[in-house]
Amino acid sequence: MEDYRQPKPEWIKVHIKRDEKYQQTASLLKSYFLNTICSSGKCPNIKECWKEGTATFMILGEICTRACKFCNTATGKPLPPDPDEPERLAKAALEMGLQYIVLTSVDRDDLEDLGINHWVRTINTIREYLPQAQIEVLIPDFQGRENLIQSIINLRPNVIGHNLETVQRLTPAIRSRARYHISLEVIRQIAKSGIPAKSGIMVGLGESYDEILQTMDDLIAAGCSILTIGQYLRPSNRHYPVMEYIRPEIFSELRKIALEKGFKAAECGPLVRSSYHAAQYKI
Repeated sequence: MEDYRQPKPEWIKVHIKRDEKYQQTASLLKSYFLNTICSSGKCPNIKECWKEGTATFMILGEICTRACKFCNTATGKPLPPDPDEPERLAKAALEMGLQYIVLTSVDRDDLEDLGINHWVRTINTIREYLPQAQIEVLIPDFQGRENLIQSIINLRPNVIGHNLETVQRLTPAIRSRARYHISLEVIRQIAKSGIPAKSGIMVGLGESYDEILQTMDDLIAAGCSILTIGQYLRPSNRHYPVMEYIRPEIFSELRKIALEKGFKAAECGPLVRSSYHAAQYKI
């Protein structure tokens, strides 16, 4: 595969400086021994979000059992789930004063229950500590096992997200074990429950404009309500190369089309990630 070495354009360069609030957030997360997708995923918005005193928590460790070509999260053999993590996370969220909590995880294909019991314990513990807080979850595909997805649905989070990540043609090249049709079925099951279903894709991986529109149609047909579209940024030379940097005006156009197609909310932009401005898009 040819390496794409075009310099990053100005519109995706981040100029926000770290400040005292950023350091406070970083220190608090460290003191509770918590992982975030902000740091694990090299999110370009980490300075902005941590300066605002918010973060996206990542449970079940920092090592994923999958090796997706776009993701910076470490791959390997994870440690057993930490039984104290749910309470530490809830205490941190309480200390941070969060009213909207976003929760995700690594994939744990090594566990018999794929990590679902830890998910359930974490959500229940957050509710014990912060009963008024709203919770958004970004879940793995759980290998398409409907009973495990239903366990999340039964807890009635405010939003349940599962990312499609890319168009159907590129899915085998960049996603490790996930399958396009299985992800759509996960979204369909969420939507049927009446809970807002959310999904996101990256662009700049070599997809065509028509493929992006087809992906929107597939998500709408599955009942997806909230869509995020952001620029793929290569975490390292070991990862899938960037094929194109999409201009901001194209993202604006995609957002307009998404809303016209029936999405109730759409966040589209070069630096957009799954949980970016999540609290603003409750429906």
